[in-house]
Amino acid sequence: LWAAVIALLVLLLWRRRGGGKGRVCVAVLGDVGRSPRMQYHALSLARHGHEVALLGYLQTRPHRDVLHSENIRLVPVAELRRLRVGPKLFQYVLKVLVQSVQLLYTLLRIDQPSYILLQNPPGLPSIAVAWVAGLWWGSKLIIDWHNYGYTIMSLSHGRSHPLVLVAKWYEKLFGRLSDYNLCVTDAMRKDLWVNFKIKAVTLYDKPASYFKETPLDLQHNLYMKLAKDYEPFKPRAVNASADRSAFTERDGKSGDVLKARGRPALLVSSTSWTEDEDFSVLLRALEDYERFIKEGAKLPALVCVITGKGPLKDYYSGLIQKLDLKHIQICTPWLEAEDYPLLLGSADLGVCLHKSSSGLDLPMKVVDMFGCCLPVCAIHFECLHELVKHNENGLIFRDSQELAEQLKVLFWDFPTMEGKLHRFRENLRASRQLRWDQSWDQIVLPLLGNKE
Repeated sequence: LWAAVIALLVLLLWRRRGGGKGRVCVAVLGDVGRSPRMQYHALSLARHGHEVALLGYLQTRPHRDVLHSENIRLVPVAELRRLRVGPKLFQYVLKVLVQSVQLLYTLLRIDQPSYILLQNPPGLPSIAVAWVAGLWWGSKLIIDWHNYGYTIMSLSHGRSHPLVLVAKWYEKLFGRLSDYNLCVTDAMRKDLWVNFKIKAVTLYDKPASYFKETPLDLQHNLYMKLAKDYEPFKPRAVNASADRSAFTERDGKSGDVLKARGRPALLVSSTSWTEDEDFSVLLRALEDYERFIKEGAKLPALVCVITGKGPLKDYYSGLIQKLDLKHIQICTPWLEAEDYPLLLGSADLGVCLHKSSSGLDLPMKVVDMFGCCLPVCAIHFECLHELVKHNENGLIFRDSQELAEQLKVLFWDFPTMEGKLHRFRENLRASRQLRWDQSWDQIVLPLLGNKE
């Protein structure tokens, strides 16, 4: 302990003051390619002339706008594979110590930044390490609170587990050492102040400009591309033309793209396949939907596309393979960053099963769906009303039976341009919601002032 105190005093005495003009480090102790909000931060900073070091694991390719930006430099952090030495508690402590050294080493090797903008979670050990690096560089620390790390940890261990209690104490202590704080909902902003005495500014997730409705010709190109690898996108007819998918076809004479007759409805969900999303709820609802069709309901066949990567994907893939569905096809592709907005902009309905571990964050996937004017069915949790307006831009459900009934109502007599599904889409079109760039300029840019 005394050694740590002495080391901090040395950093305070010898820290580099000034400098770092116009440079910002955007850091996440996770996969940069699957951290869209931090990529958006980097792009917004770059748009205003800042030099950005975007630091994190480079597992998944980031969006091409990030890769092509002259002002953004990707800084890889070596990913620590699971340690299998000793008891689990020892493994965890050792992992945190090694990650601390790796992250600090990486932060101290970049060009001196004026600001370090850090995603939380994961905050252990990144908040403390970023604070120490800030002392060395003389940088201001901005924490972007997406959720609480200790509540995510509690999903596996329970709220009273010693590790969870330590993680909560850690976030509370080191969170107060930041210079500025951003968060994703007003509910979290209030909670940060009441329970942590941390003042934060709400920066709602907003869709980037490329999340929009997909023109029919681009839909067709996407379907044809996916049909090469995924059976549900292939045409149902045996004698179908070569330029036809399950959803669209190109007229051989005019070259125009048309929606295929009798096409299935396209339902999309995305997930990180973690404990805070129970996909068995959707699978049970799909079984009920299948039963509705067998009982004579006027419902379309359904293609359900679930995108994403994560630890529970193999588990749920096993459950999907056991389902006996005749009118529903399910596939779980991983899409390139540029194809994901095109899929959302082509779909008929989005489903969100994200249940916030803290009850204080909102699912970015729904934000992206709304950017594409895609109506959503979302599972209920405490502050969801800040995003999903029930019976206005989507529906909120509490269990699989309620979701199944909502699918039945929304897809009845599909694809007629009447009913709730069409009305929700029209409401989203009329809402003219703010985009990320506009929101960021209003809320974050004033915190930074002029380029330092």
